[in-house]
Amino acid sequence: MSDATSCPQSDDGVGPSADPLALRPGAITLAATPIGNMGDVTDRLRRALATADIIAAEDTRRLRALAQRLDVETRGRVIAFHEHNERDRAPELLEAARDGRRVLVVSDAGMPSVSDPGYRLVQAAVQVQVPVTVAPGPSAVLTALALSGLASDRFCFEGFLPRKPGERRRALESLTTQERTMIFLESPRRVHDALVTMAEVLGGERPAALCRELTKTHEEVLRATLGELAALTDGGALGEIVLVVAGADRADADPADAAVAEAAKTAFTHAMQITTVFALVLIAASAAVVWRVIPSPRPDRSIEARCSGPRMRRCAGSTGRSGRAVSSRGWPARSAGRECRTGCR
Repeated sequence: MSDATSCPQSDDGVGPSADPLALRPGAITLAATPIGNMGDVTDRLRRALATADIIAAEDTRRLRALAQRLDVETRGRVIAFHEHNERDRAPELLEAARDGRRVLVVSDAGMPSVSDPGYRLVQAAVQVQVPVTVAPGPSAVLTALALSGLASDRFCFEGFLPRKPGERRRALESLTTQERTMIFLESPRRVHDALVTMAEVLGGERPAALCRELTKTHEEVLRATLGELAALTDGGALGEIVLVVAGADRADADPADAAVAEAAKTAFTHAMQITTVFALVLIAASAAVVWRVIPSPRPDRSIEARCSGPRMRRCAGSTGRSGRAVSSRGWPARSAGRECRTGCR
């Protein structure tokens, strides 16, 4: 039995390839870049920057600075690819991939398409069946979640909150019943206002974590309630920030549902009590009916006795038909073929 993991990927993006670090010709590769620590650069990213035919970068100047720090020479054509021109650039990149070129997409930090350009390109590539792959790497979202100390089995990424206060409040109000851990990206200039609104809408006692400058020299993680974090950021904050907020407690997720559930439980209990009483009454009534219907035991009238004793008379004499012997009181003889008390048979 062969091990599938031992087979490197092919140059055409489908079958095996001789070099697992090589970019796939005729495919689009999304490559993650460091979020602060250059030591997180992978060999695959180095090779991709050096061998790509086209590099679509969120900021071309930052890309060249990254390549210089890595001592990598980019031989392919570098083009700008950001949120303002992503839709217009997508057809060009798809056509290049169709022509067999190696297309590399990078953002300023982290993974493209995760709150960065790339989503529309991937969507368009899927529609026209152009292969898309990924070169994994650092992620601010997952790094903050791991450091937050909050539940990580179920979480959702909400990206940046709206800048306008009214829209931001409405966005948070739609998350009041969200039970998953929530992850937000926020600007240092707006983080205090965002935390104040979170405390008002989600509750000041809701656990949260403020993660700033992740993987960098001045990395810091503040774990506290939303109310406490709002107070701590009153004087502002520095660096790139990720907010991780605990989800709503199940009891607090939807008070209406909790009330309905409690009412249903009470109704069920009452129904069970009524059903039990009704069942007991029915059993008692059934017993009374059965007591009246079932006759009392009577002697066996099928027994025949042939007796001519003075205390016995022929049944034929009294009934004229059966020929069974009956006592003077009208009951059949107790046994057949036995002597009566007078000794006759």
